[in-house]
Amino acid sequence: MDRAMWTAASGMQAQRTRIDVISNDLANANTNGFKQSRADFQDQMYQVERLPGAKSSANGDRVPTGTQIGLGVQTGSVSPNFEQGSLRSTGNDLDMAIEGDGFFRVQLPNGETGYTRAGNFNLNAQGQVVTPDGYALASGVNIPENATNVNISADGTVDVNLPGQNVPATVGQIQLATFVNPAGLRAEGGNVFTETAASGAPQQSQPGVNGAGTVNQGFVEQSNVSVVDEMTNMIAAQRAYEVNSKAIQTSDQMLQQVNQMKR
Repeated sequence: MDRAMWTAASGMQAQRTRIDVISNDLANANTNGFKQSRADFQDQMYQVERLPGAKSSANGDRVPTGTQIGLGVQTGSVSPNFEQGSLRSTGNDLDMAIEGDGFFRVQLPNGETGYTRAGNFNLNAQGQVVTPDGYALASGVNIPENATNVNISADGTVDVNLPGQNVPATVGQIQLATFVNPAGLRAEGGNVFTETAASGAPQQSQPGVNGAGTVNQGFVEQSNVSVVDEMTNMIAAQRAYEVNSKAIQTSDQMLQQVNQMKR
C-alpha cells in the first residue's frame, strides 16, 4: 500500500508538470512567434516479482507474462511544437514574418547568435534593425537616417529610397537559419533560442533557398497556441490529478483498516 501511495504521488507530480506547461502556453497565447510545448511522460522502473518466461515447474513449463509492478511515472521531455503560426498584418515596414522554416539571426549581448521567429523589429539610434530588446539582426541591416521608404523582398533583400536617387538602394540582405532538429534548441526567453548539440549546427541561407522560408514584410507570426486545445488539455490533466489523489486516499483508508484490526 505504501507502494501505491508513492506511485500515485508520482502521477500527481506529472500532472502538476503538465499544468505548468499548459499554463505557460496559455500565458503566451498572444506572444509573437511563440511555440506551444507539450509535456511527454514515461513509466519509471518496475519491481519484478517474477520474470516473464521464468520456470513454473520442474518439467520446464514457463510463465507467459511474469509479474512486473510499475512504480509510477516521470517527465520524459517537454517538446516545443514549431508548427507555423498564423500571420497578422501590422502595416509596419520593419515587421517581418517567416512563411515556412527558418529563424531570424540576432546578435546577443554575450557575443553568441540567437534565433527567433518573432519578427516585430524596430530601429535603434544607429539605424540598425533590432528586436524589442535591442538585439541587432546578425545580417547587419542598417537603414540610412534619410531613407523615405523601406522595402523588404521575399528573398530578404532590403531596399530603401533615398532623396535625389531615382533607383532604390540595397542596404542589406537578411539571412535565415534552419536546423535539422529545431525542437532541440534551447529557449532563452525573450522569444530567443540558442543552438545546442541536439539541434545541430545552423544552416545559414537566403530566404527561399535550401528549405528556408520566405520573408513577408508588414506581417508578424502569431503564437501557434490553440487556446481551446490547451483548455481541453487542462481539464484532462486536472481529472488525472484528481484520480491519482483518490488512489492515495484509497490506499490510506486500507492502511487505516489494517491499523484498526484486532487480534
